[in-house]
Order: sequence, then C-alpha cells, then structure tokens
Amino acid sequence: MQTEQTSTSFFDTFSNGVIHALQAISFLEVIAVLLGFAYLFLAMKENSLCWYAAFGSTAIYSWIFFDVSLVMESALNVYYLGMAIYGWLVWNKINSTESTQTPNDSKKLKVTTWSIKQHLASITGVIALSLLSGYFLNNHTTAVMPYLDSFTTWGAVLTTYMVAKKVLENWVYWIVIDTLAIYLYIDRELYLVALQMAVYVILCFIGFNAWLKSYQSQTV
Repeated sequence: MQTEQTSTSFFDTFSNGVIHALQAISFLEVIAVLLGFAYLFLAMKENSLCWYAAFGSTAIYSWIFFDVSLVMESALNVYYLGMAIYGWLVWNKINSTESTQTPNDSKKLKVTTWSIKQHLASITGVIALSLLSGYFLNNHTTAVMPYLDSFTTWGAVLTTYMVAKKVLENWVYWIVIDTLAIYLYIDRELYLVALQMAVYVILCFIGFNAWLKSYQSQTV
C-alpha cells in the first residue's frame, strides 16, 4: 500500500512538472529554438545560410533572456547578432590565400585548428573575464547565477568567433558551454531552451566529426 502511494505521488509530481514546463514555454521560445537548430545543422554542413538562422534566433533570445534576468545571456545574444553578420561576411569572402576549391569550382573558407598555446590563452582569458563580470553582477545587479552566467557568456563569445573563423575545436568548447547552460536554463524555467542545449551537446559531437573530415580532406 505504501509503495503504491509512493508511486502515485511520484507520478503526480512528474506529471505536474511536465505540465508546468509546457505552460512555461512561449511561442517565441519555440521559434528561437527551431531557428537555433537550423543554424546548427547548416553550420555542420559549412553552409553560410546558417548565419541567417543565427541572426533570427539570437534576436529573439536577446529579449527572452533579458525578461528572465539573465543579463549576461541577453547581452551575449546582442553580440551574436553582430557575429551573425561577421560570420556571413567571412564565410562568403573569396580570398585565394584562405580558401580552397570545392567540386563546383566555388571557394569556401578552410577549417583550421588552434595550437595549445592559443587554447590556454583563450581559456585563461574567459575565466578571468568571468570572475570580473561575475563579481560585478553579484554586487551591483539582480542577475541570477552571475558567475555561471558570465562563464557561459564569455565562453560563447570566444567560441562564436571560432565558428566564424572555422576553428575545428569550437565544437569541443560548445559541448562544455552547452552542458553548463542546461542547468542555468532549467533554473530559469526555460525548459525548451534547456532541451535544445541537451540536443546541441549531442549534435556537437557530430559537427566535430564532420569538420574533422573536412579538415583532413584539406590536408590531403
């Protein structure tokens, strides 16, 4: 009898949680998530159209995150808007010294890699900036989880630049950032965005493998 009551209680709690999550999802959040997935799939294919999807998705997220007091995440998406334009320009730039010939005789930006020194310098910079902005937000604003919010933000700033430059290791960085972001979004009841990040983590492994093959084909 006790076991049956416990099972019923767990089912009720789980059901209520699911219903609450669905009610918390907004129409704008759905659109932003769909555009986010479009961006990732196109980026995996090295298709410059990914930056159009990125622009639309981040414009919506800028408002969503500001509305739930994730100040750094909101600011990050404003940065994404600019990077969407920059990334499109870089990926479509025809430069014989930085491009490689494709089967249809068009040119595309090569996939590159960073040295250990570049990675260490970048990671150190992200941590330092996260501590500084986290301290400021913690003491002067009402921002939620200021240090985690800052770390995912500065990490994403760096990694977005890596995507624009087609640095292979960007996928590894995204795995770390998106994993941490899942907890952040669940706490803010952005359940669909949290689910999006979970799927992103899986797709990042696929994206890394796709870009690795592209990089290896270039060296051959």
